[in-house]
Amino acid sequence: MELLPDEATEARVRWVWGRLSEAGMPSLAGHRHTTNRPHLTLTTASELPWDVRPALAGALSVLPLPLRLEGTLRFEGRTSVLAWRVVTDAGLTALQRRVWELLPGAGNPVFEPENWVPHLSLGRTRSGPDPWPAELLPAELSEPWEGRFTAARSYDTESRTVERLT
Repeated sequence: MELLPDEATEARVRWVWGRLSEAGMPSLAGHRHTTNRPHLTLTTASELPWDVRPALAGALSVLPLPLRLEGTLRFEGRTSVLAWRVVTDAGLTALQRRVWELLPGAGNPVFEPENWVPHLSLGRTRSGPDPWPAELLPAELSEPWEGRFTAARSYDTESRTVERLT
């Protein structure tokens, strides 16, 4: 379950993806699947049941919501991820909690509301100790960006297809 940003924010994120790639750093610009686009994951689920859809549509009726990007985050694990931090507000926090309650994350504790770290991914890799040296990051990542979350979609990881939900 993902939120999608407005066109200007999407263009800005794609521009940063391009700058990372041009500098030789891992970037989602290299992920060429047609479904690849900037998004904020609210939760994951093994399915999107039909009986949940009316309540989900009601929860998503709060869109558009303000979006603020500020600073970067790094996640380490099997893969390293560089992300642009999404600053939360009461509306976004409430929406994530409601969606998680409707689709309880397929048991993934990362999406429990207390653990959720909102972000837009910029790059991922399994190589190197520091694939994104701070001095090479685009300056735009140190400047706050304001936009809106305007739509939502479901992404099916098995079929690699999306369904627009708003």
